[in-house]
Amino acid sequence: MKLDVITLAGGKSGQIELSDAVFGIEEIRGDILARCVNWQLAKRRAGTHKVQTRNENSRTGKKMYKQKGTGGARHGSRRAPQFVGGSRAFGPVVRDHGFDLPKKVRALALRHALSSKAKAGALVVLDDVAVETSKTGALRVQFEKLGLKSALVIAGPEVNGNFKLAARNIPLVDVLPNAGLNVYDVLRRDTLVLTKAAVEAIEARFADKKDAA
Repeated sequence: MKLDVITLAGGKSGQIELSDAVFGIEEIRGDILARCVNWQLAKRRAGTHKVQTRNENSRTGKKMYKQKGTGGARHGSRRAPQFVGGSRAFGPVVRDHGFDLPKKVRALALRHALSSKAKAGALVVLDDVAVETSKTGALRVQFEKLGLKSALVIAGPEVNGNFKLAARNIPLVDVLPNAGLNVYDVLRRDTLVLTKAAVEAIEARFADKKDAA
């Protein structure tokens, strides 16, 4: 498939041929995307949540009342979960929430995410994102002309310093290098913006995987 290449100023800078194997998948698999997003979000969880168990509670361990003759149930400690100030039974503990997801599934999910943007007409290819000034206002005006309100920008091997500074204060706009491309960030923004260098790197990445297979 062919797509117009535009500049930040809104002008045309030619056309680019996109690989159908990466950007042209017709049937988008929502289950594959969901698996990859869940895997990414699970890895981000700190897993530091924890509650006090009975052996960590600082309440007294003295027997509450005598064993017999009270007419009530038999209890030996106020640290038990059913009492105010007691511990919690079966509460969360420190653990790792991450799980394994095969590399082939992750690669397939990324191709489906890229194809979903292309299929929805939400893929924009820029000639370059280099700017002369780091003024946020100037870049916001250019984005408005291009109709970019919620966008992920993949800026190439390295992000231009001025562009990175100018874009960081614009709401709903994320800027990442090629290495930061991921399924979750692609899906969470309305528009995917790729530079020509980013497109070449993405296609080369999947071509290497195909050759290796």
